[in-house]
Amino acid sequence: MSAQTPEAPTVTTEERPAKERKVPRVVILGGGYVGFYTALRLRRRLGKREAAIVVVDPRSYMTYQPFLPEAAAGALEPRHVVVSHRRELKGVDTLTGRVTEIRHADRTVTITPTEGQPYDITYDHLVVALGSVARTLPIPGLAEQAIGFKQVEEAIALRNDVLNKLDTAASTWDPEARRRLLTFTFVGGGFAGIEAIAEVEDMARAAVGYYDSISPEDLRFVMIEGSARILPELGDEMGGYALEQLRKRNIEVHLSTFLSSCVDGHVVTSTGVEFDSATIVWTAGVKANPVLNSSDLPLDKMGRLNALPTLQVAHEDGTVVEGAWTAGDCAAVPDLANPGSYCSPSAQHAVRQARHLGDNLGRFLRSAEPTSYEHKHVGTVASLGLGKGVAQVYGIKLRGWPAWFMHRTYHMAQMPTFNRKVRIVLDWTLALLFRRELVALGRLHDPRADFRDASAAPRPKGAQKPADKAPQSEKVATPAP
Repeated sequence: MSAQTPEAPTVTTEERPAKERKVPRVVILGGGYVGFYTALRLRRRLGKREAAIVVVDPRSYMTYQPFLPEAAAGALEPRHVVVSHRRELKGVDTLTGRVTEIRHADRTVTITPTEGQPYDITYDHLVVALGSVARTLPIPGLAEQAIGFKQVEEAIALRNDVLNKLDTAASTWDPEARRRLLTFTFVGGGFAGIEAIAEVEDMARAAVGYYDSISPEDLRFVMIEGSARILPELGDEMGGYALEQLRKRNIEVHLSTFLSSCVDGHVVTSTGVEFDSATIVWTAGVKANPVLNSSDLPLDKMGRLNALPTLQVAHEDGTVVEGAWTAGDCAAVPDLANPGSYCSPSAQHAVRQARHLGDNLGRFLRSAEPTSYEHKHVGTVASLGLGKGVAQVYGIKLRGWPAWFMHRTYHMAQMPTFNRKVRIVLDWTLALLFRRELVALGRLHDPRADFRDASAAPRPKGAQKPADKAPQSEKVATPAP
């Protein structure tokens, strides 16, 4: 007689020991405002036994973009406008790599690291916080000549480029080359472009005081904007004030003008203006990260994810896509404070949406209902250089120093972590006591250049000198002003 095996009892999720329960995995794509703040908020709400959180980003830090103009101008140390993921997101796994494909039907994303082969990771809940990229156009020469202004690396490169151009211009005797080197062109009159040109121009004007052969009048700063005004978010009055202030500083502003070509640095505009410029900065708008086009998630006509006010991804008919959440520049989030419109792609919305998303996802994982995001726009602030600014906050219009102070105070308060807030305040305090640091690290982006030159085969004895070297008699001459 065979022994009968007893039937195993059924164990529900609630009865299963904690160590045997499946911990839901939340994968956050993007480590910018939305990704960073969502991970921070969710980790504070849920313990490690309630959710495993993974952040994926090509960079291991978050960049606070409103401070990039000051970093480019030397008012802030570039390292102080970024926040380390690994240091600040305790209890969160971070993967440094680029997201190349999203297959939500399989709950899988493909990640391509800097080194090694692409790999897949799976998830239970996905937060798409990929943000935006520069919206470029098929303009001849643009890809070869221009630089963007969305990352801290670009701010550092722009600062070095401007100071290097001053050094080079002070050391050349060719008047056409000098004009080209001292002409700086910015395309796009939104916040990024206006703040960048204002801060960099301020720095360059201060720097020429150390050059005997360059005067402030030799500098030429040009702004090209396709619409009829700059800073449209500030309205006609305050935008007009900002335009007036820039023109008083001899910054050329070409409105209702488009860049037609910039091959080899020769700028041609839609209005027929032509000039040579060695530095071209592109800040003419952004678009949703194009990797969304390789996903099976629903997008709107602008390539953004369709979203509900709860920050859940949804189909056009309002049906929720289970397990998918989004916010920020890559999401079309209805603006409940302004019915019929969507939340603007600003840091003000992104930070608040991220915190709300973290709370909502935490509620959902604890079987509670998510709530709708609603925020009435506080206002806008913009810096126009050291001690100069324009702002409109709660309907109050500010100009000059008060607006500049408001700009710094607001963004310092929004900067994550106490560590970074202190470092930024210290940078500003030291700037009051000492002059700007105007050293250009010219070889920063090619650190092996000197080593390559030293390793090059020696020139045979008697060989003709390179044509680009000036005769000894010219080397001791004084550069022409």
